[in-house]
Amino acid sequence: MNDYCVGVKPRTLDKYRSTVRVRLVPHIGRIKLTDLSTHHIQHMYNGFLRGDEGFTQLSTKSIRDTHGTLHRALQQAVELDYIKINPSDRCKLPRIEKTDIKPMESQQIGAFLQAIKGSRYERLFTVDLFTGLRMGEILALSWDCIDFDRGMIRIYRQLHQVKGQYIFGTLKNDKPRALAVAPSVLEVLKEQRAQQRLWKLAAGPVWENGEDLVFTDEIGRHLSPNSIRVALHRITEPLGIEGFRFHDLRHSYAVASLQAGDDLKTLQSNLGHHTAAFTMEVYGHCTEEMQQASAGRMERFIGAVAGVKNAQ
Repeated sequence: MNDYCVGVKPRTLDKYRSTVRVRLVPHIGRIKLTDLSTHHIQHMYNGFLRGDEGFTQLSTKSIRDTHGTLHRALQQAVELDYIKINPSDRCKLPRIEKTDIKPMESQQIGAFLQAIKGSRYERLFTVDLFTGLRMGEILALSWDCIDFDRGMIRIYRQLHQVKGQYIFGTLKNDKPRALAVAPSVLEVLKEQRAQQRLWKLAAGPVWENGEDLVFTDEIGRHLSPNSIRVALHRITEPLGIEGFRFHDLRHSYAVASLQAGDDLKTLQSNLGHHTAAFTMEVYGHCTEEMQQASAGRMERFIGAVAGVKNAQ
């Protein structure tokens, strides 16, 4: 950890440490490195999956994340000639079942916009719904990232909360991006800027926004991700949108963009995905629905130009 995780993002490093301390050390920490076998590791993964005695039952994703941490550590041991092969290479991992995304439909978006009016996070929710930023990205936005003249937002970092401390980190794929936004989104940002100036005047010497962040509380401090999630749940639950997460604002933006006519490559760039293939994997079903609708429109056109009676 100390010698070979130099340059790892602080949040990722914190996850590594937690995985080692809570999951790996209690179950395989007593085994000598040279004695560690595939069977030892497989037995541990199976225990996590079933919730066996002495094991905390974990989700499939958590088990695979645990494997990722252990595999990386053991691969480093191979490179250092401490062991000849990586015993975790041949482990059988549980299969991840793909979960359906839960974007809001157009009618729900309208109801949501009405429901957030006057709420503490109204402008934050509105901007995120129509830009698709990750929570860490929107919380890290500073005013120098907003180009009102060109209608662009620059995204180059994220704000993370690690052990109660707020730290800035690089983006998920380490690639900064620029996003062209709708004029109405810029108007919301102007409202936020005007409101923040009033807060700053009222706060006087206790104002704390040294990073010049776009979204802060009334005295310029970072917003709490947990408070935002709680507020979002309180708004969406009465609307009948069950299990709605902050990340689903991002999904809602993506689906709305496709329905508005954006192509996958543009959407990939706007979302900051590493590849268009990943964007297609997540939102491909939406394009299939649009293709079916397109085929229906073409059929009606064919009927019209061919003189087919009663064309639908």
